[in-house]
Amino acid sequence: MTSHLHVRARDLSVLAQADVLVCGGGPAGIAAAWSAARHGCKVILLERWPSVGGMLTNALVNIWHTSDRKKQVIYGVAQEAIERGGEFVARYDHYPQNCETHLLDSEGMRVVFQEMLDERGVRTICNLTAVESVVEDGRIRGVLVDTKTGRKAVLGSMVIDATGDGDVAAGAGLPFEFGRAEDGRVQGMTMMYNMRGIDSQRAKQSEKAPEVIEKMRRMRDAGEFPPFNEGATKFLLPGGSNYVPWNMAPVAGNPLDEEELTRLTHRARAQVYTYWRLWRREMPGFEDAWVNQMGFGLGVRESRRVRGIKTLTREMVVGAVKQPDAVGHGFWIIDIHDPEGSGYTTWHDRREDIRPPVGESYHMPLGMCINETIPNLGVAGRCASSTHEGHSSCRVQSHCIVMGQGVGTAAALALDGGVDMAHVDVRKLQAMLRADGVYLEDVPEEAQAGSS
Repeated sequence: MTSHLHVRARDLSVLAQADVLVCGGGPAGIAAAWSAARHGCKVILLERWPSVGGMLTNALVNIWHTSDRKKQVIYGVAQEAIERGGEFVARYDHYPQNCETHLLDSEGMRVVFQEMLDERGVRTICNLTAVESVVEDGRIRGVLVDTKTGRKAVLGSMVIDATGDGDVAAGAGLPFEFGRAEDGRVQGMTMMYNMRGIDSQRAKQSEKAPEVIEKMRRMRDAGEFPPFNEGATKFLLPGGSNYVPWNMAPVAGNPLDEEELTRLTHRARAQVYTYWRLWRREMPGFEDAWVNQMGFGLGVRESRRVRGIKTLTREMVVGAVKQPDAVGHGFWIIDIHDPEGSGYTTWHDRREDIRPPVGESYHMPLGMCINETIPNLGVAGRCASSTHEGHSSCRVQSHCIVMGQGVGTAAALALDGGVDMAHVDVRKLQAMLRADGVYLEDVPEEAQAGSS
């Protein structure tokens, strides 16, 4: 069997070129592209799926977190999207006492996000994956993409990796971490889905849910039933909600292995139907229930974490640590879904020692999104520099938006000043972010992006 194939060098045509190239059209990439364009940059956004929105629009991960449990502290592009979302966004009644504050309609937000980008003049190209990073003389020039008419180049003076998996940064040779320290396993993944045809009133009036869940548990422990997220099931099953994404179908493995990801995705979809068949037999109100929709892909929580100038840690999260190069606030819990696929998650513990105190938040620093090796390459979103534990907090979409807005604005400021992102005037960047609606308070005096 042939193990290597030599492909001769060839000239490639340039498909597009811009001031800022953003790879990845999830919430982080949208925020980065929108923010850079807002400050006068010519921006190209590449997205591998047919529409922008990432996990929100394609995997039904549709809850946003904006509150430190006393007040909303994430605004900026996130608030812009909330306000533009209109009928596609609902604010929870418990706002702002819980971190979870808004429920977004996955289909409607596809349109909202694209319109936001279009109005800023961002050139968005979906159905394109960055397959190779082009680095010359210590700087990234752009990426190669495979189009229907062959391989081509997309170039940018500044490049932002918002792929989630850190594909562009890894392809450019930047070092990264993967998984937890003890065994290299990443957080478990989930297939989100929703149902229709449930008689919600009968489900709520029934007292059988605990009995059904106990049966699921016994069968699972005997190897006769798939794993499930018990905490979510205890909440969702008695409520019997229609058209609301259910977060309870776990799988675990390597999301960077395409063949393994294929198998895991199928397994998760099959698990959903196993739950459904049992509930139709056992749970009052579910006799006519149907699986209405599943995510286009698995909800992947963790893969590469690209090593930056700074690294967000558990201690920074829980201690609500402030940073001189802050681009915004975060507050989410140390939310780890079992890397071995049991469905257990620390979120359901709700312990106060794995989250910032009520009414407090930590800073997300610019340093976790930039590096000194390739100074015109930044990252935003769940591939930013963090430990396994720190990552479990900053990976949620609202926090990824904060990073995206920070890095996108930093790219624009760097281009305007003829410097790299690691050397922008941090105080000027923070002033720009505040002017653009970002909540940014309690910033320490020192203002160097690379400071500790």
